[in-house]
Amino acid sequence: MATYIVLANFTDQGARNVKDTTKRAALVKEAAKTYGIEMKDIYWTLGMYDVVVTFEAPDDESMTALGLTLAAAGNVRTQTLKAFSMAEMNAIIGKAGL
Repeated sequence: MATYIVLANFTDQGARNVKDTTKRAALVKEAAKTYGIEMKDIYWTLGMYDVVVTFEAPDDESMTALGLTLAAAGNVRTQTLKAFSMAEMNAIIGKAGL
């Protein structure tokens, strides 16, 4: 399973309905399962982003499908980052011959 970090900001709609943000997070966690994705952690944050979430997904296509589902709901705008563990990064470095 690949790891993804999603950085999210509330849209105007999401900010107007911020009292429901934890309920929406629970719905995202359930929706993710339909794509074979597990929501690992979610944090509401100060600073540039309102929410940071980590997911484990079987592939980029599944994660993209979840991202489109989130976008269609209209409460957040997201930026998705594919993340590599130390072991994965060591394998990448080895593959690069470095």
